[in-house]
Amino acid sequence: MKLIKILSLLLIVLTIAVAFFHKQIISGVLLPQYIDWAYEIDKKGMDTGIPLGDKELLLASDIGIEYPEKVRIVYVDEVPFPYENFALKLFGEAVGFVGEGIVNNAQVFGYSIYARNGYELNRPKLAHELVHVLQIERSSLDATVTRYFSERAQYDYEDAPLEAEAFKANEKYSDDW
Repeated sequence: MKLIKILSLLLIVLTIAVAFFHKQIISGVLLPQYIDWAYEIDKKGMDTGIPLGDKELLLASDIGIEYPEKVRIVYVDEVPFPYENFALKLFGEAVGFVGEGIVNNAQVFGYSIYARNGYELNRPKLAHELVHVLQIERSSLDATVTRYFSERAQYDYEDAPLEAEAFKANEKYSDDW
């Protein structure tokens, strides 16, 4: 009985600590883990992805990407996420990034665009993803990931400023090839 009381007290203290220090835990522990993982995924994408074709290169240049020749598209059965890391999985679910009923069709990691097989990256959809490449190019993968997760915690998906900027590209480049 004494052990149960001690474990219960420990759980309560831990819960309170997480409640008070969740931002420090996220920014100091979880985000660095995710960012390290994202760099690995970008490297894999750069090694295995398909370079943009001529019309896609023109679109990337028009969007403002400085090095459009670096962009790669990687088609996968499922857009990667570090599900094997329990804490990151819970974090991703908490901000609505992954979880039951959520299908991620495409995601950018540096210059690598991962797209789910069967998801057509037509002109407006590719423009959207290329804006995310531009956002990373303007600052860094680290800064963009940090900002993106912060925005996802504060806003609905469509209202997050980084996503809102990308959705404007969907409209601007709404005509298909």
